[in-house]
Amino acid sequence: MAARAPYSAIAERPTRVRYWVIVFAVTLAIITYIDRVCISFAALSMRKDLGLDAVQMGKVFSIFILAYALFEVPGGFLGDLIGPRKVLMRIVLAWSFFTAATGWAWSYGSLLATRFLFGVGEAGCFPNLTKAFTTWLPPRERVRAQSIMWLSARWGGAFTPPLVALVIGLVGWRHSFELFGGLGVIWAIVFFFWYRDDPMQNPQLNQAERDLLRHSSRMAAGHGNVPWRKFLHSPHVWMLCWQYFCLSYGWYFYLTWLPTYLRDGRHLANLSTAWLSVIPLLFGGLGNPACFLLAGPLTRLTGSVSQTRRLMAYIGFAGASGFLLLSTKVNDPTLAMIAIGVASFSNDLVMPGSWATAMDVGGKYAGTLSGAMNMWGNLGGALAPWVNGHILAWTGNNWNPIFYVASGVYLLGIVCWMFLDPVTPLDREE
Repeated sequence: MAARAPYSAIAERPTRVRYWVIVFAVTLAIITYIDRVCISFAALSMRKDLGLDAVQMGKVFSIFILAYALFEVPGGFLGDLIGPRKVLMRIVLAWSFFTAATGWAWSYGSLLATRFLFGVGEAGCFPNLTKAFTTWLPPRERVRAQSIMWLSARWGGAFTPPLVALVIGLVGWRHSFELFGGLGVIWAIVFFFWYRDDPMQNPQLNQAERDLLRHSSRMAAGHGNVPWRKFLHSPHVWMLCWQYFCLSYGWYFYLTWLPTYLRDGRHLANLSTAWLSVIPLLFGGLGNPACFLLAGPLTRLTGSVSQTRRLMAYIGFAGASGFLLLSTKVNDPTLAMIAIGVASFSNDLVMPGSWATAMDVGGKYAGTLSGAMNMWGNLGGALAPWVNGHILAWTGNNWNPIFYVASGVYLLGIVCWMFLDPVTPLDREE
């Protein structure tokens, strides 16, 4: 009898070409948050040079988020229609230009217009990265990819304040935006030449990896037949969107008013402000892999992916609400920022489950559904800085009411998850 061939000779190990998509997503997420966060630290210099008050600066923060929100669904829909490759290149080049153009603003009006167009340019980024994950990764790897991407995004934003402080000290706030805008141009060129919407078109995949991705790759075909009626009539889609509204409302404080809070509310110097501003996004980034690590044991305990996602959401929203309230009771600025950091960590325990739900429920419409979810979330994010600016004006720069309102909004997110089915696809009947 002939000797049996070793298993390794029969079963080919899949190559790991698909992980390059995660690498591109990670680098883009970092660039995205650098370009977003840099304005929060430059705000003091911008207000001084352009003569802006707190309400006007709040509107500058909000106008970007509003534009970003309004164009999320068109950006995600385009990714479903023509593929992320063409859409992401256009998106990144557009937002990089308007990042640089922020440094050319000469008045309040010009700054509003530039930040609005920056938001239009950046809209659709994460829905298209989600679409890329849906087509390039098997289902079991998608939540991990989302957690890695959001960890990178948060940490990219976390270390932006010290970086911006250094760059502004060297070249001024205007030229700093030009430098940061150049990062996206480099990314867009490299991505466009490497990436293909259908992983089967990449010759570097061996047969085993092709077999692994064959089912996912079927979702790469462009299509415009999005079931809008089903989207609009699905209570689960609405709950998914509203919970992300609640999540984003409180979280956008860290991207907008946080440095001003540390300077004016806690009376800290620029250097202390820069380093303490790292804490919320640093802690928030840790929430994403923590969610991934906890999800496995929780799923084995509950026997249900749906229940696991709900539990993580309940823990995340409750923790974010409670620790924000705790920060208002702490006099020491460092301890207060640690409390806010734990609130941010709790916030991000909800993130991977939210985006995984958009992928599972959306299926081949993942780009459009994740765009709708992110649009609704960023409407909450756009509302928050505007409301916060008015709260400061009404209360004579009392910061505590800002945290009270955000804490209450977080608790509403728990209610949304009580009525959300996070696993059943919308197109299950097709």
